[in-house]
Amino acid sequence: MLRTLLSPRLLGLHVLTVGVLIAFILLGRWQLGVFHDSGRPRASTDPAPVAVTTLAQVSSQLGGEAVSRRVTAEGVYDAGRQLLVADRRPDVDAPGGNVSRDHGYWVLTPLRLDDGTLMPVVRGWAKTSGDPAVAAVPEGRVAVSGRLRPQQGTDSVQRRGEGLPAGQVQTVSTGELVNLWTGEKVRAGYVVAQPPSGWLAQVKVDPPVVGGTLTWRNLAYAANWWIFAGFAVFMWFHFVRDAVRADRERGKSPEMALEG
Repeated sequence: MLRTLLSPRLLGLHVLTVGVLIAFILLGRWQLGVFHDSGRPRASTDPAPVAVTTLAQVSSQLGGEAVSRRVTAEGVYDAGRQLLVADRRPDVDAPGGNVSRDHGYWVLTPLRLDDGTLMPVVRGWAKTSGDPAVAAVPEGRVAVSGRLRPQQGTDSVQRRGEGLPAGQVQTVSTGELVNLWTGEKVRAGYVVAQPPSGWLAQVKVDPPVVGGTLTWRNLAYAANWWIFAGFAVFMWFHFVRDAVRADRERGKSPEMALEG
C-alpha cells in the first residue's frame, strides 16, 4: 500500500489536492471576511449644512438622519444659563461619568434663536472649570456652525455618588435642560460647535455613519468554496482507494503469482 501511495502518479495527485485545498480554504476565508466587513458601520455622504431649526424641533426627538449632520444657527448666547457637563473628554464618543472622572468639561451654552427658543451648544472643552475660556462667552449676535447630536439619556453614565456642584450636569439631556432652564422652549439635541468658540478646545465629533448591510451572498460563496474543498478531499480519497485496490488485485492475479 505504501508503495502505491508513493508512486509517481499518486504523488502528483497528493500535491494537486493540497494546492486545491489551500486555495479553496483561502478563497472561503476571503469571502467570509467580505461578509463580516459588509456589516460594519461606514461613513455616509456628508450633506451641506442646513439651518438647525429644520432638524431640531421643540418637544420632539431627533430623527436618525439628523445625527451628526452639519448645521448652522444664529442668535445670542445666554451666558447666565451656561452649564458645564462634568467628567468629559474632548470626544463625543468617549464615555462620560465616573469612567472619565476629572478629565474635563464640555462647556454647554444655550443659544437663543430668533424665535426665542434655546438651542444647546457645546462650545468646546476645558480641562478645569476655572479655565478663563469657560467664562469667555461671546457677546452679541453670533453665527454658529457645527454638528447636531441627539440628547443623552440621564442614565447613560455612571453618576457620582456625592452629586455635582451647582451649574454642572452629567449629560446633555433635553428633559433635564427643560427643568433647569425654567420657562424656556428647548430644542432637541445639541450642537457641537466647529470650530469651538474662544480658547476652548475642540470636541471631536465624527461625520454621519450608516449601518452596514450584511451581504449574505458572500457567506454563501464562502460555504461553497469550503464545500468544494471537501469534495476535493472526497475525490482524492476515491482515486487513492481505487489505486490501492487495483494494485492489490494485480498482486493477486495468476500472472503476478507465476512471475513471483
